[in-house]
Amino acid sequence: MVRLLPKRLHEAVERLSTRLERAVGGQYVVIGAVIVSTFFIGFGGGVIFPILPNLGAVLGISPFLVGIILSANRFSRLLANAPAGSLVDRIGTRKPFVIGMFVQGFATFGYVFAMLAPIPEAWFMAARLLWGVGSALVFATAYTIAADVSDGGSRGANMGLIRGGVLFGFPTGVVIGGVVSELSGTVVAFAVATVFAFFASIVAYVTVPETHVEGGIDKSVKPWDINTSLPALTVGLVNFAVLFVYIGALFATLVVFLDQNQLSVFGFDAQGSSGIFMGITVVAAGVSMYFGGYVSDRKQSRVPILLCFLTATSLGFVLFTFADSIPTLVVACLFVGIGQGGTSGPLMALLGDLVPDGEMGRAVGTNNVFGDIGGGFGPIVTLPLVESIGFEPIYLSCAALPLVAAIILLGGVHRETGDFLPSVES
Repeated sequence: MVRLLPKRLHEAVERLSTRLERAVGGQYVVIGAVIVSTFFIGFGGGVIFPILPNLGAVLGISPFLVGIILSANRFSRLLANAPAGSLVDRIGTRKPFVIGMFVQGFATFGYVFAMLAPIPEAWFMAARLLWGVGSALVFATAYTIAADVSDGGSRGANMGLIRGGVLFGFPTGVVIGGVVSELSGTVVAFAVATVFAFFASIVAYVTVPETHVEGGIDKSVKPWDINTSLPALTVGLVNFAVLFVYIGALFATLVVFLDQNQLSVFGFDAQGSSGIFMGITVVAAGVSMYFGGYVSDRKQSRVPILLCFLTATSLGFVLFTFADSIPTLVVACLFVGIGQGGTSGPLMALLGDLVPDGEMGRAVGTNNVFGDIGGGFGPIVTLPLVESIGFEPIYLSCAALPLVAAIILLGGVHRETGDFLPSVES
């Protein structure tokens, strides 16, 4: 896939990539290229969400099948995360990153094809499954690239920026998908997402160099190798806790919470209002992602800032149990968003600090597995429990989970380094 272009053009692109890497501080050019690529590819992931539920009625797809299609990418990514990480440590970052981008581009085009083909639900399912495999490659490589080109003084900020690119691409796709489909139709919306996806793929092809494996393939890394080291498991469990409460609990139950408590904004119903409150958490998370990583780079240890943001997440869910008005709900959303986002950069930077360079791909793959388990299975656990025991016990349990994660973090870091607050090495 990397050699989609003719040989001479491919060589010219490689020369341009090398020059770009050397210009204006190599790491910033590479990080910028990864951010642009992941941001625009995220359109394809988000654009389907405001459209597909309506397609259920238009095309006669059952609500159950719609839910399966929407979740298919997360579960295919769950299976692909660990092999993707092993592939990165075996052959490097450039090829898997570019291939993953093009795979997601073709998956986005699959939405267009599905609208025109017979049995559209089968094509949508195939496109979502393919998207999950591509995103596993992109996620495993993006964080590994950031770790490779950074040092202790910039790794946290760079990880936060990478995560921000991934985060904001999705909601931007949701907005564009809704607006364009309303103005020009569903096929046009999917076509616009496809154009952006392939634009992102070409940006990645032209600008992202190899950062991980010098001199070719590392045959000692097998495709089935999984990193089960203490740092990978510790960071993975913290990631599980944060995404379980954020995506698996809050995003899954918020619309029901608003409806039951008769809370709404700007005249929207519970569904429309939930989108606005989710947006508040996303914006808060995006700001705190870079800030958390930047602060962790400047401090002697990443652990204190992680503990602060985990505590903020916990406080946010405590506030949710008492949220009976719009102002209190906004404050609760801000706390949860700030806590979730602020954890991302320092957490991935800590993984880069503790894991040897040659194992970072597999460590990121392990971390992504835990995150997808938390985000994917959270709704399966929380939604039935909300109906049976109510919101307060669920949100208080969600408040406790980040604190448990903080204990796991301290224990894992101390066992690995002999210090509860290990210093950041420049």
